Amino acid sequence: MRLQNKVALVTGGANGIGLATVERFAREGAKIILWDLTDKGKDIAERLLEAGSDVLFQKVSVTEKDKVKSAVQEAHAHFGRIDILINNAGITKDRTLLKMSNAEWDDVISVNLTGVFNCTREVAPIMKEQNYGRIVSASSNVAIRGNYGQTNYVATKTAIIGMTKVWAMELGRYGITVNCIAPGFIHTAMTDMMPEEVRKQSIPHIPLGRWGYPEDIANGYLYLASDEASFVSGICLTIDGGAAR
Repeated sequence: MRLQNKVALVTGGANGIGLATVERFAREGAKIILWDLTDKGKDIAERLLEAGSDVLFQKVSVTEKDKVKSAVQEAHAHFGRIDILINNAGITKDRTLLKMSNAEWDDVISVNLTGVFNCTREVAPIMKEQNYGRIVSASSNVAIRGNYGQTNYVATKTAIIGMTKVWAMELGRYGITVNCIAPGFIHTAMTDMMPEEVRKQSIPHIPLGRWGYPEDIANGYLYLASDEASFVSGICLTIDGGAAR
């Protein structure tokens, strides 16, 4: 198993890509720290525990820096180490520039960008002490090509790529790799809210002729979190079926 006895913290782990990642990592032998805002995470943790995985569920908002700090300390005390951080939690609040409210801007920045900063800042010292770590964050292919009505979202996902490159430079000397993934259209509850016509119009721009599934992104997270990617750092891996940019 590719993550045998590794301890992985996955934010936003109760739905969509996060859930697929938690389940995949568990099958690969990882011990899981599952963070989510909903009590659904508790049910998932119980199910995985019954199946023989070692899982700790914590109800955490990545925007609350004090809660993030205390939860990381609790998880570290529970498992003794944290080897992998998957910064997966994210939201959208789409609106064109001239209609976007300050609250819509602030909410997306708070979760998608500041949340990644909060989590990484707390976990990185543990990885430094271990002289080992894998940090992988969620960007998006819209960070590269832009997307109508997503000023806030695109801003965060572009910033993730920049932060990834900086952290790869700063943390590499401590045996820590830092990467990100840029998914394209993926079937999740978030994208299910998009108008059907918009979804249909996207297909001709994807050479593989389909949207991806959460498991496609979980596979990317798995590779970058594994020792197979021990010499991979500072990259953004695009997983979007070859979508036109």
